[in-house]
Amino acid sequence: MTGITGSLHQRYIATRRAGILAAHLAPLLPERGRVLDVGCGDGAVSQAILRLRPDLQIQGVEVLLRGTPQIAVSAYDGKAIPFPDKSFDAVVFVDVLHHTAEPAQLLREAARVAAKCVVIKDHTAEGLLAFATLRFMDRVGNARHGVALPFNYWRHAQWRQEFERVGLSPVIWKDALHLYPWPASLLFDRSLHFVSQLQPA
Repeated sequence: MTGITGSLHQRYIATRRAGILAAHLAPLLPERGRVLDVGCGDGAVSQAILRLRPDLQIQGVEVLLRGTPQIAVSAYDGKAIPFPDKSFDAVVFVDVLHHTAEPAQLLREAARVAAKCVVIKDHTAEGLLAFATLRFMDRVGNARHGVALPFNYWRHAQWRQEFERVGLSPVIWKDALHLYPWPASLLFDRSLHFVSQLQPA
């Protein structure tokens, strides 16, 4: 059943989601910027961003390299970003931080590597049955790829606290992303997703 569900998710949800996410993320990236996509997967979201923003240069790092990615990708250990300080204009995380046991460490690394901004798409565990819904979404979207599923979801206040601790200041916060078509949106959108642009101190 998981295989069937995953296949349907890829066909009807994932491609649509990549395009919508690109529309949210592209305006937050600096003009003619060099961008590092951390945990980029197959690079589908970055490729969708490049269609909207051909002025950008995007490369990725990934723990689990998949097939033939749509952007240039190199392997990393999931903890230390293997680039010097301020070597990219922007660092992007798309649904990555809740997959790691130490999100604050990766946020700190992003603040070190990014010269201008860090852009994040992730989840907020707010509202009725939020944790259960997010766990289900993670299993459907990621289990078949072998992605770690620690279900490490934070509430809005915890995100803000961690941003401050690692020296990142939120400039933009959006939580109405409309990633799913109706009626799936009634369950899977709500206030479970956000996009934020942060500036290093």
